[in-house]
Amino acid sequence: MSLAHVWPLFGLEVTVGDLSLRLPRDEEVAALARLAGDGVHRPDERPFLTPWTEGGPEARARFVLREHWSALASWEPYDWRLGLAVFVDGEPVGSITLRARDLAVLGEVSTFSWLGLAHHGRGIGTRARAGVLSLAFDHLGARSATSEVFPDNHASQGVSRRLGYEPDGVSWGVRGDEALLSDRLRLTRERWAGAPEPVEVRGLDACRSYFG
Repeated sequence: MSLAHVWPLFGLEVTVGDLSLRLPRDEEVAALARLAGDGVHRPDERPFLTPWTEGGPEARARFVLREHWSALASWEPYDWRLGLAVFVDGEPVGSITLRARDLAVLGEVSTFSWLGLAHHGRGIGTRARAGVLSLAFDHLGARSATSEVFPDNHASQGVSRRLGYEPDGVSWGVRGDEALLSDRLRLTRERWAGAPEPVEVRGLDACRSYFG
């Protein structure tokens, strides 16, 4: 009996050109953890509200493992986090998470992503986000997608602008003893122009009930 037979989400795959987005298997999770340990942004940057990158390589690697296991263990159709590894020609280069609560009622998803530092600046982040947005809008019936990003996180801001997100106010968060302001961005189904290149979704029918 295959893993995808027991947990059909392991059979779900989104492809965008040479990118493949899917749940990683154990050894691939370990490779992702090592990738995060090597760094996901420059030392002078602090792009995340949760300061998971500010420890050493082992702390970053453990965070990736915990997040992967936690998302699988806590999955409910009304509250889920789909943490997909991003592969380029079979090599894991980062991770992108699509999250929703009460999707059938609220119709809203959010995203979170990171790439290994060596893979920045190649357009991978935009293409991976477009892939999960296609999954959300074109296949899961989402009505909007949100993102919260620091004003000085120019890379993430640029991805959102290219895909059609609009300003949707601001939010405050706490990191240690700091109060930090984030831009809240929203992309509606009406503004979603589709991915800039063809997106293929396979294996969704077997796990559609997992998404509420």
